[in-house]
Amino acid sequence: MVSIKDIAKKAGVSISTVSYALNGSQKVTQETSAKILAIAKELNYIPNAAARTLKKRETKIAGVFLTNYSGAFYGELQQGMLDQLSCHGYELIVCSGKESHRFLPEGMIDGAIILDANFSSEELISYADRGHKLVVLDRELEHDNITQVLLDNKTGAKLAVDYALDLGHKKLIIVTGPKDSFDSNQRLKQAVVTAQKNGLDYKVINGDFNKPSGEKAAREIAESFSGPVAVFCLNDEMAIGMYNYLSKTEYRIGEHIHIIGFDNIEVAHYTHPRLATIDYSKREWGSAAAEQLIKLIRKESAAAKKVGVTLVEGESVGRL
Repeated sequence: MVSIKDIAKKAGVSISTVSYALNGSQKVTQETSAKILAIAKELNYIPNAAARTLKKRETKIAGVFLTNYSGAFYGELQQGMLDQLSCHGYELIVCSGKESHRFLPEGMIDGAIILDANFSSEELISYADRGHKLVVLDRELEHDNITQVLLDNKTGAKLAVDYALDLGHKKLIIVTGPKDSFDSNQRLKQAVVTAQKNGLDYKVINGDFNKPSGEKAAREIAESFSGPVAVFCLNDEMAIGMYNYLSKTEYRIGEHIHIIGFDNIEVAHYTHPRLATIDYSKREWGSAAAEQLIKLIRKESAAAKKVGVTLVEGESVGRL
């Protein structure tokens, strides 16, 4: 690999002069700078990013760590992050898996947004103790180098269950996400509290935030069907899975089985009947997370934030 020493030798100047020229410094005349840049291009010189990072102690890159990339949820979230980071001269890399965890301690990124159950809270605290800047979207942590931007899951779950109650439903089934999902657990707890408070007959079915688990839950509900029932799927992907399964049965959504989702993903707009769901801006969530990360990196105040939610009514829940 060509180094600045090679450029300096061919140009007949010092290494420091080459460094100044490559970094656009006014300490070098335009004539000398042009000569050095021409030689660098001729030799196909590629700057050593790692060395530059060590010198400046910054990469201008932020990372977002995700458990997985599947489903329609992540695109809008990442776009919000990317838009906000770009405004501050930062780029975004998307990471998953255990090996990518080393990006933080090795200084390959300036900070990270975490939506990844594979990180233990203890591991994140250990990085924060070493000065790394983190924004968490999937847990609550107290540390000067960590802030959180969380979805208002509890309000969303209450809106969903109250909607079923307002339409006269007395039976409720809750289809959960993964057991280690912060969002799923918050939604489940609030849904159960609301159901118990209002005397609803409720049941919990374990899901996994994907269409196959929604299809599986729909099959279980159909096989034990004994009358109209409201089903709160803790995300829309599972609700769509229920639509897929029930479309092949005699049971009609909004008449026999009444479905409410969470996330208001794009495909929910085109379901028939229209899926009732909990809406929020994925892009706003991602943008807020990126904004708080930039503040942490700049050592500015970055208080925890909460992203608001609203109910989208739909014909997937009928009145009893």
